Amino acid sequence: MLDDIDRRLLRHLMADPSLATSALAVRANVSGAVATRRLERLRSSGALKGTRAVIDWAALGWAVEVSLRFTLDKTAPTAFDDFLAAARQVPEVIEIQTFLGRVDVRLAIIARDMAHYQQIYRTKILVLPHIADIEALMEVARIKSAGPLPI
Repeated sequence: MLDDIDRRLLRHLMADPSLATSALAVRANVSGAVATRRLERLRSSGALKGTRAVIDWAALGWAVEVSLRFTLDKTAPTAFDDFLAAARQVPEVIEIQTFLGRVDVRLAIIARDMAHYQQIYRTKILVLPHIADIEALMEVARIKSAGPLPI
């Protein structure tokens, strides 16, 4: 699957996604042509889906992050679809996850402050369809965030 060259390229790409292919090749100790071919193969196989910006929401004035866990009233056959479609329309929802188990859906919500969160909660969250129960968890500190994989 992955050989040493692929792993070196991916390690350096995870460390600095903004690297140009030529700089990535130098750091991985391969030619530019090899790096280009390998990256294209990783993309075409679906192993490398792209690069993305990591945004510090607090630095942009969004100081509150809340994780809301929902149990849905699944008596309606379209409960999941209706809920997810409505949740996607809330701009302050930055992540949506679905689960098997007691919790059906988790939404990550950002807000400028607690007053703003309260307004979002009352006007945009409580009106989402098919809610049976909500549990709110407010982030106090992020100890470990998604980092590079151990490849």
